[in-house]
Amino acid sequence: MERAILLLSVVSLGVSSQPITDGQRLFSIAVSRVQHLHLLAQRLFSDFESSLQTEEQRQLNKIFLPDICNSDYIISPIDKHETQRSSVLKLLSISYRLVESWEFPSRSLSGGSAPRNQISPKLSELKTGILLLIKQANQDGTELFPDSSALQLAPYGNYYQSLGADESLRRTYELLACFKKDMHKVETFLTVAKCRLSPEANCTL
Repeated sequence: MERAILLLSVVSLGVSSQPITDGQRLFSIAVSRVQHLHLLAQRLFSDFESSLQTEEQRQLNKIFLPDICNSDYIISPIDKHETQRSSVLKLLSISYRLVESWEFPSRSLSGGSAPRNQISPKLSELKTGILLLIKQANQDGTELFPDSSALQLAPYGNYYQSLGADESLRRTYELLACFKKDMHKVETFLTVAKCRLSPEANCTL
């Protein structure tokens, strides 16, 4: 009886499910990777906050503004409504720029623990996956990065200067907070773009 029920379930699944395309598979991998990075960013930021004294945390919260991240030069949707109106190609392009903007500063997040050492290689894998999705979506060959030279600049370049203890603490706080913020953005954009591949899905944020 149990075998019959299992067989019926498998048959029903085969009838009702749509075949998974290469694009959907690539999107699933990309979303999974950015979710991992976002969770890692949240964990690192939480661990750093926990290591602070109460007064240090109060002062950093007072100084830091979430809209001063270096990646803010990358124009992106400002709210969920604009995100939902954006094309898949636009969401992919913005995600690519955001990930690329962290290639250089992510080096300073590495070292000291196994999770930290995952950041740079995971970003590289995610960037490669998003580029493949862009090539699939960009069938007409539109130039997406006409100002690509700007992407070669090193965000957070002054992070590597010799700093006093208080300034170094502030920069670390800023770096981790911005990394968390940007990985959340990329996760949102890729999730919405992936949802667009399924016409029956509800992509409401």
